Amino acid sequence: MSELEKAAREAVEAQVNSEHLTLIAAVLQAQQLLQQVQPQMCQHGPVQRSSGSAMKWVGIGVGGSVFLLTVAVSAVAVAISAVALTICVLVLRGMWADMRKGK
Repeated sequence: MSELEKAAREAVEAQVNSEHLTLIAAVLQAQQLLQQVQPQMCQHGPVQRSSGSAMKWVGIGVGGSVFLLTVAVSAVAVAISAVALTICVLVLRGMWADMRKGK
């Protein structure tokens, strides 16, 4: 391997190492900023929330889900009943036709 190829390889490795060091420095800075921001957030005290607003929407969501599930199950039951009734009518019609022919 020539010295030019070695130098090129070392230059690429140095570039990769410098990128890694830049990323590590950025992560460390972000952690420091986060540590500075977190104590400031804790000094404000508890946040007052409106009473029952979230629970109202959770209740509406659960109620709506139960309603839609009931409607879906009912629709499936109606579809199964319709298929069963159709099969029953076709079988009875075939039996009636056989009886009329004398079989």
